[in-house]
Amino acid sequence: MPLTKSLTPAALRNIIRERIHPLENTSGIAAGFLQANVVILHKNLADDFEAFCRANGSPLPLLYRSQTGEWGCPPLAANADIRTDCPQYCVFENGVLTSKVADLLAYTSQLQNMVSFYLGCSFSFESALEKAGVPVRNVEQGKNVSMFRTARSCQRVGGFECPLVVTMRPVPQDKLDIVAQCTHLIPQAHGGPVHIGDPAMLGIRDLNQPEYGDPVEFRPGDVPVFWACGVTGVEAVQCSKPTLAFTHSPGCMFVTDKEDMAASPLTVKPSECPETFCITQNPQHFSVASKATVQKIRQLEEIAVEDPGQRGIRVLFVKDELIRSCLALSHASSVLITTGFPTHFKYDPPEETDGPPGAIAMAATLQALGKRVAVVTDQRALDMHRKIVQDAMERGVIKTAVPLLSFQNTGPDAAIHFLCHDGDPNKPRYDHLVAIERSGRASDGNYYNMRMVNIKHLVDPIDDLFIAASSIPGISTTGIGDGGNELGMGKVKDLVKAHMPNGGVIACDVSADFAVTTGVSNWGGYAVAYGLYLLNCCPIHLRYLQCGLGQPPTAQDQEAWANSLPTVEKEEEFLSILVKYGVRSGKTANLALEVDGLTFHPTHSDIIRRLREVTLPAPSSS
Repeated sequence: MPLTKSLTPAALRNIIRERIHPLENTSGIAAGFLQANVVILHKNLADDFEAFCRANGSPLPLLYRSQTGEWGCPPLAANADIRTDCPQYCVFENGVLTSKVADLLAYTSQLQNMVSFYLGCSFSFESALEKAGVPVRNVEQGKNVSMFRTARSCQRVGGFECPLVVTMRPVPQDKLDIVAQCTHLIPQAHGGPVHIGDPAMLGIRDLNQPEYGDPVEFRPGDVPVFWACGVTGVEAVQCSKPTLAFTHSPGCMFVTDKEDMAASPLTVKPSECPETFCITQNPQHFSVASKATVQKIRQLEEIAVEDPGQRGIRVLFVKDELIRSCLALSHASSVLITTGFPTHFKYDPPEETDGPPGAIAMAATLQALGKRVAVVTDQRALDMHRKIVQDAMERGVIKTAVPLLSFQNTGPDAAIHFLCHDGDPNKPRYDHLVAIERSGRASDGNYYNMRMVNIKHLVDPIDDLFIAASSIPGISTTGIGDGGNELGMGKVKDLVKAHMPNGGVIACDVSADFAVTTGVSNWGGYAVAYGLYLLNCCPIHLRYLQCGLGQPPTAQDQEAWANSLPTVEKEEEFLSILVKYGVRSGKTANLALEVDGLTFHPTHSDIIRRLREVTLPAPSSS
């Protein structure tokens, strides 16, 4: 009987059982039916292994746990026999692979005291991808899928611990959304991708040398997409070293009678439908979030770019820079923030009230999410900023102190040494740099306020850090600005020169990966904080962030994150601290509760309330 996609599972199991046709793997066969990884352990280990599966649900989606000594699996397949119905089995003794066998009949007596676990398999979603018009390269090439051991560790339970194993399929970049959506809808087959992009971010060195399966060829425009893999169960057996255990041979799955039952992405609620975004090209890295979360962050973006001061800032707006920045920050573990625009060169201090509030708001939320945060600013302003941060802690604006740093250009490698451990570009100290209302270097090397006054003598060369970061893999950057002369806004400098007053002179020449344009820069900092909260409360994004491992955040976690967010009360308090230290409104130089000539009440307070309403809608009354 020929082996085809239309072969029924029962017929396939009979072919395997009777040795009618040699079969190297089950990819692309009996399309549309769930396939299963198999792990068989002594009954004394069964409870711990089941708990291990529950704790690591993406690589180990549990389809069925057998009774002790049970050969069949009635919920999954009729007339099945786990001793004979996989094309090949692995035999492990004390965690060591001792042989590969065609069946387990010779071990029937031992199996009477053992429990079989049937775990979901990514082969199950391949037909759904093909129906959606996505090429499945391993099937096209007649190969087993590539499987890799990663540097990510599964959550330990009892004696079971091991690295995560993933499958990799090359996918055309324009198909990433549909791939994420189709596979997310089949959680029993591992669900959506756990990583898209550079394999080194998972600790994978060479896609041509998989630990299991075959290398698969890429076509132009393909991106490597990784799913959690049930061969993680094989790794768990090897690491836990049971006296005797059996597994399927990777790629040689047990085929069930269950159809994959994938829903159409068109019928799924936005909260359950992922969207993909490229967040860095060096290294190439994509992230995901639900459509519902993306929609809310776009609402934040639209609020933050409002222009009550009528500065014409909308011409610099680039859609979705906020969501990309928030996604990149969500993946970061260590963030460096810079602010400080000494526009008031005739006053001491020369700083303005735009920038520091947004910087502190971002820092508070990043800290609540468990990330390391530091602020770098001008040496001459360090003492003042230390006092401001201390006051902010005492008044409850921020919970934990933020380290304050300065940077001086002491030589050609100063920026690399500041950003990287031992000056090694392969060991970055920070994953992401954020500039918010930070004076940016123009093309002539000077720093200008909006009136074209050169304030270079008041500004340290922090731009050099952003320039250096652009060539260091693993560091991404964000610039938040409201005029085009701020650090990072070099990404839109052509628009600044064409549309902003004095743009040809003042335009910042230094780019960031993401240029977040706002009506007032503080609003961009607030929007980032709220966006990070939304992402980390998004199950789709959080699952991707954790590679499908571990447990979701607790209610206490989410409460701590919410408590870190800006409020009208906290921001008014922080603004009063700035005024105490002589920091003035940017446009008017007023020493008052004012930013960029706009009074805190009603303008800024209203923006904060609206950002909060998008992020934390009031509970419905019943």
